[in-house]
Amino acid sequence: MQRKKAVSFSTTHIIMLSFLLVIAIGTLLLWLPISHSQGQQVSFLDALFMATTSVCVTGLVTLTTASAWSVFGQIVILLLIQIGGLGFITIASGIVISLHKRMNMKSRMLIQDAFNLNSLSGIVRFTKNVIRGTAVVEGIGALLYMLVFVPQFGARGIWISVFTAVSAFCNAGIDIIGSDSLCSYATNPIVNFTTCFLIIAGGIGFIVWWDVINAVRKIRQKGLNAFREFTLHTKLALSATAVFILSGWLLFFIFEFGNPLTIGDFSLGDKLMASLFQSVTTRTAGFATVPQENLTNASAGVSLLLMFIGGSPAGTAGGIKTVTIAVVFASALATIRHRKDVILFGRTVTKEAAGKAAAVMCMSFVIMFISTILLAAVTEADMLAIVYETVSATATVGLTRNLTGSLDVWGKLIIIATMYLGRVGPISLAIAFSTQKEKQNIIKCPSEDISVG
Repeated sequence: MQRKKAVSFSTTHIIMLSFLLVIAIGTLLLWLPISHSQGQQVSFLDALFMATTSVCVTGLVTLTTASAWSVFGQIVILLLIQIGGLGFITIASGIVISLHKRMNMKSRMLIQDAFNLNSLSGIVRFTKNVIRGTAVVEGIGALLYMLVFVPQFGARGIWISVFTAVSAFCNAGIDIIGSDSLCSYATNPIVNFTTCFLIIAGGIGFIVWWDVINAVRKIRQKGLNAFREFTLHTKLALSATAVFILSGWLLFFIFEFGNPLTIGDFSLGDKLMASLFQSVTTRTAGFATVPQENLTNASAGVSLLLMFIGGSPAGTAGGIKTVTIAVVFASALATIRHRKDVILFGRTVTKEAAGKAAAVMCMSFVIMFISTILLAAVTEADMLAIVYETVSATATVGLTRNLTGSLDVWGKLIIIATMYLGRVGPISLAIAFSTQKEKQNIIKCPSEDISVG
């Protein structure tokens, strides 16, 4: 009798399935009447949409979070955001560690794949640091928010502060204040700068955190140059983040300076602050202090580019990532200059890294393009609003030109699928659905040159 072959899942399959499992559980919990506000009717599809946008830390919502969901429902949403931001595998491993249990090799490999780490060395310490660091930063953010929300909302302001801090750090962009995101706080420096701090802290990536901390320790001991002590990854992440934030800040300030529908009537200081916030929130955070549908076409174009790029690897942000776009541009520049190697900051980028960067960018574009065509086929909305929606979903941003709430059944299903595919990562999909292993020791096919461009 022939024995059945055991089913084996790769780490990538497990990561994808873990997201689906959390979304399924979240959907069932949010579909329960106890999760809804009194008198509020929530369909199964809207519960599925809310669970997906929370776990995928996107922020697009079909119902106003503050009014549609009860306190229980909001707690479920907050837990889904936290799980989605850090990853189910990370939190599960953290629980195992807290119980003083030993992480097996499979768990270590899952953490490695979840954060795209290059080595299994120090995985347990890395997991502990991620959870502790997250708690500290979110706690600081919540305390700062309380300075504004407690005087305004009383005791409920504590809950609003905690929820907003977690949502901002996880780059989710979901709030429980009202229907206009943070537009009521466009000129409030505490809310603006606290949110920017949390978004950048979560989106810069945990690898960068520890690299910066280690560099500071070395500087204290040996007095070395800080930037020189960073790894290539950290140099790319910090440099690209600074370039994109500063350039976006300048462009938004110029393009929106005289727009009365956004920042045209603000003081100079408030214009600068609102422009900075728009540049930062497009890093996949999803909060808004100005209505996105009122942006000029130029600003909307800049927003689309920044959303598609997103934050940095091994963090809570989405998008194709800053390091990815830096490597892609460097590879293109090397080709133009007829150079064989891709060199950044005096280091040669491996061919594997360059190939992976190109794959991530291409797969993300394909997902976004297909989603755009499908959504355009089922809605009569303005094309710019449609592209804004699909890029936001693909990069798990959460900014919308007021389209999400008007989506029909097919539109919601398209965005749900896009958010999921955007979160689990195009390169993970390519690996997960690839069933053929690389063949070794085979005869190579003859090469032939082709015309490109």
